[in-house]
Formats: sequence, C-alpha cells, structure tokens
Amino acid sequence: MASYQKVILLAFFSLCLILWCSNAGKIAIYWGQNENEGTLAETCATKDYNFVNIAFLPTFGNGQTPIINLAGHCDPYTNGCTNISADIEFCQAKGIKVMLSIGGGAGSYYLTSSEDARQVATYLWNSFLGGKSSSRPLGNAVLDGIDFDIEGGTNQHWDDLARYLSAYSNKGKKVYLKAAPQCPFPDAWIGNALQTGLFDIVWVQFYNNPPCQYSSGMNNLEQAWKQWNSIPASEIFLGLPASPEAAGSGFVPANDLTSQVLPAIKGSAKYGGVMLWSKYYDDQSGYSASIKNDV
Repeated sequence: MASYQKVILLAFFSLCLILWCSNAGKIAIYWGQNENEGTLAETCATKDYNFVNIAFLPTFGNGQTPIINLAGHCDPYTNGCTNISADIEFCQAKGIKVMLSIGGGAGSYYLTSSEDARQVATYLWNSFLGGKSSSRPLGNAVLDGIDFDIEGGTNQHWDDLARYLSAYSNKGKKVYLKAAPQCPFPDAWIGNALQTGLFDIVWVQFYNNPPCQYSSGMNNLEQAWKQWNSIPASEIFLGLPASPEAAGSGFVPANDLTSQVLPAIKGSAKYGGVMLWSKYYDDQSGYSASIKNDV
C-alpha cells in the first residue's frame, strides 16, 4: 500500500472515531435530595456522569424569598451550603456540567408576570451564575446553567424566565438551559417555554407517566420519543429512575434498556443520552455503571 493511501486510510479511521465519539450518549444525574448519596465531589469522581443537576431550588417567584433545599447535605439558613463551591469547581475541572435545578415535585414556586420572571432571573444570575451577590447560597463557584424541573404552580411565564436567563449569556460565560418535562406531549407546565428554542438539552421524564413509559409498551414510548424530538432543542435525553424504588413506576431493567429501548431511539438525530433520578438510587442499584457503555 502506498504511503499516501495509508495516510488517507488513517484519516478515514480517525474521522470515523471522531464521529463515533461525538455520537456517544451521555448520562445526567440529579444530586442533592438524600444525605446518604455522598458529596457532589464524590458523585463526579465516579466518572459515570456528564451532567449533574443540583436539586433543588423549590421556593421562588411571586415575591417569595428564594430558598435552596439540599435535604441533609447542608443548612442554607446558616450559609452551610457555601462549602459546596469547591465541589462544583472539582466537577467542572473534570468537564462535567453542573446545573441548578429549580422547581421539583414539591415546593412553592410560580411566576406571576414577566417582571416576576425577570426578577427571578436576576436572582439566579447574581446568586448562582456569573453575577455578583453578597449572598451566594453555594459559594462563589459559577454554575453552568439552570435546569427547569417544573411540576406544579402554573404554566405561565416560564418562557419569559428562559429568555431573561439566556440573555445573560451575552455577559460572559454561556448560561445553559435544560428542562425535565413529563413525557406526555406537550408538557402541561413548560410546553410553551420549550418552543422558544432556548433549551439546549431536554431530559424527558419517562417515568411516573404510564401512558408513555416503557411498562406500557415500546410503541407508546417510541411515539412519545418522536414527538419530543420535534421540539427546537439540540438534544433529547431519556429520563429514567435509577432503581425501582426511585419512582412510582417507569423503571426499565438495564438489560431491557440496552437491548430494546436504546437501539430503538439512538438513531434519532437529537438523541443525547440518559438522565437518571437520582444519585442515591443509582448508588443502590449501580444502574449508571451497568448502562454507560451502551448509552
């Protein structure tokens, strides 16, 4: 074989490797709602995750004083969560994106107007992102963005909040926006916000929603997956519980996920990977470690 042919062949295989790597799926995890799940730094040290969502900021909007809730990890009322700053930077140094998840399944949050959304965006920017504040609940580390896990309140003004937050990207570090809607399409809470095209990743909760989860049949899941791929987001993740105990329904055994579900959805152009709830349950089951080579 001539030397130039070897060079061409090597370039071809290098390109294939690059393309293969770029299409490899990622894993996102929620951390913060169980003190027995280890620290944030320990979570990132596992090398199992590409994204970590710090859960949650469950109180905000309508003039309320925002309060973060990290279960038993720390006490925000005594500024006890600021030491997490070093962990955030540890994760980011490993290339892991760390987000603040706002909302959650239980909390007091809703937006009453566009101005209310602007004020919440300003608070998030100054307290967790690239802004400045004398009171930063997680310390001086700059988070990579905000995850919208909106499961209550009203469906109003989340699009406004997304626009205000996205505009802060013009002030320096990009503010990434993620979202965790329920799998029935469109989402009842943030369906309109997801049409703005401002969310780069949407990890859809294919659990606690029997009409579109795996337990109701692959056809239902695939139909919902196709609908979610129609929204203007860069990537769509399959959101799952990390163990049977992590949700009321929707757990997919690892063998079923890798042999049936993933082969059916990985070919879609927007496939991004798998999101798991949560780090505590993943510790119990070893789910992420058992699937990561197939995601």
